[in-house]
Amino acid sequence: MNMKKIIIFSFLAFAFLISCNKEELVDNSEQLGISKITYYPIMTVKGDLFMSIAKGSAFTDPGATAMAGTAAATVTVAGSVNTNTIGTYSLVYTAINKDGFKVSSSRVVGVYDPSVVANDFSGNYARSTNGSIAVWKKIAPGLYTVFNPGGAPGTNLTIHAFNTTGNTIIVPSQVSSDGSTTSCTNAAGGSNIVINTATNTYAWHVVNPGYGTSLRTFTKK
Repeated sequence: MNMKKIIIFSFLAFAFLISCNKEELVDNSEQLGISKITYYPIMTVKGDLFMSIAKGSAFTDPGATAMAGTAAATVTVAGSVNTNTIGTYSLVYTAINKDGFKVSSSRVVGVYDPSVVANDFSGNYARSTNGSIAVWKKIAPGLYTVFNPGGAPGTNLTIHAFNTTGNTIIVPSQVSSDGSTTSCTNAAGGSNIVINTATNTYAWHVVNPGYGTSLRTFTKK
């Protein structure tokens, strides 16, 4: 190898070393190489997602927390609960990370008339068209879970229903057990669904992407 080739080779090797130093790989919690790392916030809602409280009682929101990687993310809440007015209320918690990505979770609170504490609509209700059973379970004063609310054979859907006053039931929009958004309305499309305590029957429309619009009637077994 002559001197000229040696000089050229040495220059190229030196240039390559300089280039490698300039392109040193970054690998830390914020960046990997030239790619920036973002940590999506993960929300934890404290307490139950569905709560009931007697009219006139004091309500304390259990709140929520969020983490983006190892850093705490600020959580804001939209909505409030008026314990002086019977009805259902939604609280929406939102957290945003430093790159603008957000996550939201919600809680539904029912304010009930104290007189409903003695009510218990638990039991099996058969749909009039096919006999399929909707299972009601009282889990707190004025609050029920309803398995198979649409009387659809083979379903795995559970919702929460509030008994706010008398024999009136409200099923507000909620994320149900299968991850779908579900609510129920009365025959006229309103929110108040009445259980006929003389015949132990009720009827409602199940508002869910997988259900039709028919009115579904149930009678207690």
